[in-house]
Amino acid sequence: MEMLSGAEMVVRALEDQGIEHIFGYPGGSVLDIYDALFENSKIEHVLVRHEQAAVHMADGYTRSTGKVGTVLVTSGPGATNCITGIATAYMDSIPMVVLSGQVPTDYIGDDAFQETDMIGISRPIVKHSFLCKKASDIPLAIKKAYYIAATGRPGPVVVDLPKDVQNPKEKHPYVYPSSVEMRSYNPTGVGHKGQIKKAMKALAEAKRPVMYVGGGAVTAEASALVIQLAELFNLPVTNTLMGLGSMPGTHKQFIGMLGMHGTYEANKTMHNSDMILAIGARFDDRVTNNVAKFCPHATIVHVDVDPTSISKTIKAHIPIVGSADTVLAQMLETIRELGLKPDVQALEDWWVQIEQWRARQCLRYEKSDKYIKPQQVIETMYRITKGEAIVSSDVGQHQMFAALYYPFDKPRQWINSGGLGTMGFGLPAAMGAQLARPDAVSICVTGDGSIQMNIQELSTCMQYNIPVKIISLNNHALGMVKQWQKMFYEGRQSHSYMDSLPDFVKLAEAYGHVGIRVSDPAELEAAMEKCFSLTDKLVFMDIMIDPEEHVFPMQIKTGAMDEMWLSNTERT
Repeated sequence: MEMLSGAEMVVRALEDQGIEHIFGYPGGSVLDIYDALFENSKIEHVLVRHEQAAVHMADGYTRSTGKVGTVLVTSGPGATNCITGIATAYMDSIPMVVLSGQVPTDYIGDDAFQETDMIGISRPIVKHSFLCKKASDIPLAIKKAYYIAATGRPGPVVVDLPKDVQNPKEKHPYVYPSSVEMRSYNPTGVGHKGQIKKAMKALAEAKRPVMYVGGGAVTAEASALVIQLAELFNLPVTNTLMGLGSMPGTHKQFIGMLGMHGTYEANKTMHNSDMILAIGARFDDRVTNNVAKFCPHATIVHVDVDPTSISKTIKAHIPIVGSADTVLAQMLETIRELGLKPDVQALEDWWVQIEQWRARQCLRYEKSDKYIKPQQVIETMYRITKGEAIVSSDVGQHQMFAALYYPFDKPRQWINSGGLGTMGFGLPAAMGAQLARPDAVSICVTGDGSIQMNIQELSTCMQYNIPVKIISLNNHALGMVKQWQKMFYEGRQSHSYMDSLPDFVKLAEAYGHVGIRVSDPAELEAAMEKCFSLTDKLVFMDIMIDPEEHVFPMQIKTGAMDEMWLSNTERT
């Protein structure tokens, strides 16, 4: 029997779990673990400059690969600095394990130095949490943490590790469990056959069907099956913000993103459909608009691995609990078994109508000789990267421009904070993606507000030679806030201008990177070509864009899905 200290058990358990990267920041209550890491070279530790960035890096690492990210931080402020990142992962169902130090067990509850109740603070935003009160608890707790994080509806798990439990002078028998069985936790993967049969019969009878595919399809690696079903029944497919890439953005049957800033054709198709096949999506408020007016003629089939998400906001007529990949495979098998065929003539008529909506060209915009348009930036980026980059974004107008104007043909290309809307997410997420996939081009699309939330991670990029490309759309404002103020607050611009921005080029250079500023539309292409030609360097592109450009389409509040502003003056 191998004898290890608690700290050594943490490191060995991570090795036995197959962990290759840890994102973290040392402190008093985890120094024994860091000392054990020092003696071990199998796991690469990335030293961030702020713990929030560690969680976002682990998040980007996970979203770009499907592997569970790992974070290691100290107690007190180290742990609390992780909360926003944990909430971001929780809202988007991203699997992650956060190892947090804690004061010695005898001190818990005494308001000791750097003590916070990490289990209590994080409880509303984690899938589960563990407090290891004995060293012997560590192997099983870590095994369970990764199992819980990655199965069912994924999410973050916290493992709290008191200082005395890690004691390097005390050795204990170490055995890492080969498997985990939890009587109280058995997520459903396989869909109910009767419900699937009912759903596929309804699909075959539908005259105006649509597939509505969310992030659950990406998580379940179900993209190939989404395409197969869509092509078999000639279905129009729309994606949520989180689902982009699960259906190729250049596919002729893809009608664009739906929702608040979705395309005209996607929202019109949804509203006028008679059958919605929802796969791994949760009908959130940024999709539905006014739930009382949501898709009034549609029979709704809702497939989700999380039963609590089904009929939570919109009633499902045919609910199916199960993993997107498994259920889609079952659906295809049911179609074959029953010999089901779509209504070809009805679908032809449906596509004629959809093409008329598509002909509206809701994403068209007018270029300018004076200002660089943000749409132009994303289109140029797409062209130069041949649509193959991993694009991480911060939150705001730039996020919507990237989602709308960069067609993603593969899952795990698009990484953004969809549920929580976390500014400061983009740069560390792009860094995590770059470390996970070093041969890929990893881009952070950001704005002059968001980038300053975690700009200190430029130092981490220098230390570990992480050559991400930062495309910053600079309009000297909190762009989305400003847009809402102009549209809904009679133009009162209350504290949304950024009047004292740093020189981002000089700032990037101060950290040892390359900075490029461009303000002339005629120079954009050449500047971006230069940016992406520097494959081994981080490049910060500070792009001065039209400060008055808004994101359209935009749903009209309290309206139906298809009630939208198409421009400042045009509405449906």
